[in-house]
Amino acid sequence: MSETHEGGCLCGAVRYRVRGQPARSSACHCRFCQKRTGSAFGVGAYFNDEAVETLTGERKCYEHRSDESGRWLRVEFCPVCGGTVTWTVEALPGIRAFAGGSFDDPQWFRIARHSWLRSSHRWFRPPEGVEVHDKGALPPGKP
Repeated sequence: MSETHEGGCLCGAVRYRVRGQPARSSACHCRFCQKRTGSAFGVGAYFNDEAVETLTGERKCYEHRSDESGRWLRVEFCPVCGGTVTWTVEALPGIRAFAGGSFDDPQWFRIARHSWLRSSHRWFRPPEGVEVHDKGALPPGKP
C-alpha cells in the first residue's frame, strides 16, 4: 500500500488525502504567492491528479492570471475560514498542488526547489542542495 498523507484547512471543513511522494515540491517567492500567503513565499507539494482524494468540504476558487506569462492559476480555499488548501496551474495539467502548511504533518516532505528568487526578500538565502531559479521553471518538455 502506498504511503498516504492527509490535511485540510484551518477550521477543518475541507479535508483531503494524497498518496505517495510529490511529483515536485517547491517554495515560490513570486509576488502573487507572497500576497496569497501573507508571507515571504508559498510552499507547495504537487501531486498527479490520480494520487489526490477530497475527503470533505466544498472549496471556493479564485482564478489569477500571471502578469508575466498570461497563464491562469486557480487557488482553491475554504469558504468558512478562507485558508488556501490547493491550486492548479495552466502550465501543469493533471497536477494539483497542496499548501505545505495545510498537511496534518507539514514536515513529511522536503522542499526541492525555490523559484522566482528575483522577487525574494533580501534576507532570504536558499538552503544548499536545492534547485534555485531566478524566475519560474517548468519541467522539461513544458512550454
